[in-house]
Amino acid sequence: MSFRVGTGYDIHRLKKGRPLWLGGVHIPFEKGLDGHSDADALLHAVIDALLGAAALPDIGHYFPPSDPAIKNIASRTMLAKAKSEVERMGYGIANVDAVVIAEAPKIAPYREAMRQTIARLLGISLSQVQVKGKTHEGLGDIGQGNAIVAQSVVLLERSEFRVSCSEF
Repeated sequence: MSFRVGTGYDIHRLKKGRPLWLGGVHIPFEKGLDGHSDADALLHAVIDALLGAAALPDIGHYFPPSDPAIKNIASRTMLAKAKSEVERMGYGIANVDAVVIAEAPKIAPYREAMRQTIARLLGISLSQVQVKGKTHEGLGDIGQGNAIVAQSVVLLERSEFRVSCSEF
């Protein structure tokens, strides 16, 4: 199989006193995402999409929340591990498409920085990464500003297929 698709999803509660990280970007906001790591829901969704596309175990396998040694680990570090595992399986990243669902803060002012950061962390071009922001129209915990959700889709391609295509 030359191509593989994976999806990722993550949700975290917003909590006062925590920094807000999304897509590897620090966003000034009165609340941050609560979790064992820095709780970057967008990077976590991308990580699970990468791992799923390569038929590898999910993020919790590599970074169990019960492990005190990784308390407050940066999601950038987790993404580097997922990228390494995917490459070890012989895959390259064709593209990443993601959406952040949050009532606040607005994603638009940070979208390009998120795209640039994700592209840089994955070693791919900006044209291979998209991030969108949506609201939850005031519905549920997300709409009430108590949580943020991120979803991602990743397309992987076999590394040897990428090489053979570039020869033409």
